[in-house]
Amino acid sequence: MTTDPTDSATVCSLKVPGARLHYEVRGEGPLIVLVGAPMDAAAFAPLAGLLATDHTVLTTDPRGINRSKLDEPDQDSTPQLRADDLSRLIAHVDAGPAIVLGSSGGAVSALALAQTHPDQVHTIVAHEPPLIELLEDREQLRTGTEDLIATYLAGDVTGAWKKFFAQAGITMPEPVIEQTFGGERDPQQAADERRWFAHEMRASTYWQPDPAALRAATIRIVVGIGDDSAGQLCDRTSRALAQSLGTEPTTFPGGHTGFVETPDVFATHLRTVIREG
Repeated sequence: MTTDPTDSATVCSLKVPGARLHYEVRGEGPLIVLVGAPMDAAAFAPLAGLLATDHTVLTTDPRGINRSKLDEPDQDSTPQLRADDLSRLIAHVDAGPAIVLGSSGGAVSALALAQTHPDQVHTIVAHEPPLIELLEDREQLRTGTEDLIATYLAGDVTGAWKKFFAQAGITMPEPVIEQTFGGERDPQQAADERRWFAHEMRASTYWQPDPAALRAATIRIVVGIGDDSAGQLCDRTSRALAQSLGTEPTTFPGGHTGFVETPDVFATHLRTVIREG
């Protein structure tokens, strides 16, 4: 256990079946868990710092990503495995039941946690989960997903990202893609990216929630959509999820990663959403 001198985070690790999880704890008070997939704890640090003034905030690197090392590097990352990891972390810090904000694949992890360990959470904020199985064009989307994964594994990194952004409905100029994903890359970033394409994307996007089980649980589930995400794939999947739960989606500032772009504005809105519960 260590303390980051530039941050209020206590940095720890926890051995779980098949992995050692990196996690960070900030603040005191009711527990909020901030989780992505494949996004790691570092992306949530600014938001965590803002929320830690009156909450215990838990962040983590999902198994196989960055500092959370696997016993078997080729193990696939499934929502169920990640939900079990979150369950063990929540039990370990002993501050639950928790509010869980999950973003993208992390929202899928959070929904899986709600289905399998409902006693450990009281509120789930599922921010833009990419649940393509809820959509009518899911077969086309599966075909596109398989194609972009194959493109990546064949060595065409920028080509795979172009296909990814096109399917996601996110406008990204080709020169920006080339500059961001071509040429020299940070080795850890490249390793995490490869793991996402090879071992995580399918399981996260093809996962099917159990709406009846989620509706029957005593957990409050908020489906979040970014203000700037209109028409994008995760806007569509989030609306489909909300419809299946018989609720209305809640808009949040920014786009798919609004909590990274403007964490202060996002934190203020998240607090309002939590209070309304």
